[in-house]
Amino acid sequence: MISSLEKKVTFRFLKTKKNEGFVNIITIFSFIGITLGVAILIIVMSVMNGFRSELINKIVGFNAHVIVKPYEKNFDKSDVKNLLLIDNFDYSVASNTSEGVIINKNYTKGISVRGYKRKSFQKLDLVNNGNFEGNKNLNSKHISIGKELSFTLDVGIGDKIILMSPFGVETIVGALPKQESYIIDSIFDSGLFEFDQNVVFMNIIDLENLFNLDIDDRNMEIYLNKPNRINETLFDIREIFKDNIIYTWADMNKSLFSALKIERNVMFIILSLIIIVAAFNIISGLTILVKNKTKDIAILKSIGVQNNSIAKIFFLVGFIIGLFATITGIILGVAFSIYIEEIRILLSQIFNIQIFPEEIYFLSKMPSEINLFSILIIGFVSICITILVSLYPAIKASNLDPVKSLKYE
Repeated sequence: MISSLEKKVTFRFLKTKKNEGFVNIITIFSFIGITLGVAILIIVMSVMNGFRSELINKIVGFNAHVIVKPYEKNFDKSDVKNLLLIDNFDYSVASNTSEGVIINKNYTKGISVRGYKRKSFQKLDLVNNGNFEGNKNLNSKHISIGKELSFTLDVGIGDKIILMSPFGVETIVGALPKQESYIIDSIFDSGLFEFDQNVVFMNIIDLENLFNLDIDDRNMEIYLNKPNRINETLFDIREIFKDNIIYTWADMNKSLFSALKIERNVMFIILSLIIIVAAFNIISGLTILVKNKTKDIAILKSIGVQNNSIAKIFFLVGFIIGLFATITGIILGVAFSIYIEEIRILLSQIFNIQIFPEEIYFLSKMPSEINLFSILIIGFVSICITILVSLYPAIKASNLDPVKSLKYE
């Protein structure tokens, strides 16, 4: 327990006098350092959490949650019916994919082509996300392209483009690559720059004709109600499709999310050093404070105040500085994380620079996701560091000899 005397002396020591201005400066720097360290750590963690969540949502939005590819034989109808027994199952569609070259006037670009049936295409989240423009039917000889690709090609709905296949067709002058003209029927916006720039959709029959694909080459795309619970559902899907190749959206982006996780952990460690460096200022400030308060400590001891109480007083001085700095840092970090997109836009306008460019980070705005657990961990680590650095000056103050202290004053 803390006595009323210990509380009074602690708050008196926190109010430095004019002749202790240097101690006051160190205390202020300690407070600011810990506050900024905690705030920056929360902001960085929030942005990285937001980036990861946003990336997952985008990837899940345009990729199948589970893809089943035929290995030796095509899918059995009974296997498809068994999917309905899985609780997390939403729907499944047939698809086929290939790669080709899109041509418009003098511009050519390599792209990934995905083929769906009309009704299957209409089920996709990408088509129903509110940013889709045009016809959702995916008719024959029509094509759906991304927003960024439409800017690159300088085309819109109703314009024609040419799609070229790597497979050749024999003519009197030799083998020439197959190519067909298609009308742009719709433009989608996934929110992911890389995807909108490099993927197009077309009718599955047209795709198979252009790229010499067989109906037995078709994949089954499985969509789940809760894609984050993929690991729980994957076992059931593998039991149904034992003779097929199965991979998930997590498998396709495993290296990306592993890199993000490592980067987040490394950033936490690096930025925690800011708090540690700032906290060491507390040791400096308290050590000088102990030196300046030698006479006061000696008087307190001479009137019967125990060493325990002296240690508590100086420990509380350091702890209070660290505690309030941590709380201030949390408030500042959370507030900054909430309004980070508005701050980004404001800074971009003031300094006329592009912060968080879309073509590099694949996202149209700076994401932020405040995680309560992360904030608690950061606050806990900060307070623990403060407690550790406050112990040494407190113990040193309690061990002062009152007789020697008064003798040399």
